[in-house]
Amino acid sequence: MTVRTTLPPAAGMGWATQVTLFIAVLFLVCAWAIDLTPAALANLPRQMATVLSFFYPADLSYGATRVWPALLESIQIAWMGTIIAAMLSLPLALLGARTLFPRIARLVKLISATARAFPEILLAIYFVPIVGLGAFAGALAIGISSVGMLTKLGSEVVESIDMGPVEAVQACGGSRLLALRYAVVPQVLPEIVAHWLFRFELNIRASAVLGVVGAGGVGGVLLNTLRYRHFEKAAAVLLLTILVVLIIDMVSGAIRRRLLR
Repeated sequence: MTVRTTLPPAAGMGWATQVTLFIAVLFLVCAWAIDLTPAALANLPRQMATVLSFFYPADLSYGATRVWPALLESIQIAWMGTIIAAMLSLPLALLGARTLFPRIARLVKLISATARAFPEILLAIYFVPIVGLGAFAGALAIGISSVGMLTKLGSEVVESIDMGPVEAVQACGGSRLLALRYAVVPQVLPEIVAHWLFRFELNIRASAVLGVVGAGGVGGVLLNTLRYRHFEKAAAVLLLTILVVLIIDMVSGAIRRRLLR
């Protein structure tokens, strides 16, 4: 008896290999488009060291007179923008959950995606002619921009809840509103508040650059120091801004961890 064996055909490139090659080709094309050359990469450390030498030593006395008030305004802009986004995103997150409102969830998600498409600085450019120069325009820009992301994250949290309490409230004759109040919101609120705090951290960074377009905050002070080539004052602005952002990140992170336990 003769046993016939057949060898499997030679395997072609797998899906992972094809994706890797595509990413590599795309990287090379983009590098060529932006003039990213080995020579430019080799000169980058020396050029960075040269530019950083302009900022030393930092004029910290300038920070005490001009930077702290501007930083406080940036924090206020980020806080008010986060409050605006939280107030708008909570009902939108509930309406955007497919498990609760399947008919209108798609529309809410479209609104959320549209809001996420606009960066804060573009919205600030739009609001400055409407409400005038200052922090109010920056708060509105950050608030509207944050609504999209908070709505998306909030709706995902709502969609992952246990529907048992919701069904129990409705089985007892409770309305949809009562089910939201007593069965949905208590389950999702800690995680949603954690998302609000994380967004506040991001908004601190965003508010730091809105002053470039006249929307208040420390960005305007930084722009003026760089415009007049006062690099030692710009260094004070950058150092104090980084310090404030790090402190807020640590405090907010501790609160978020406590909420999620």
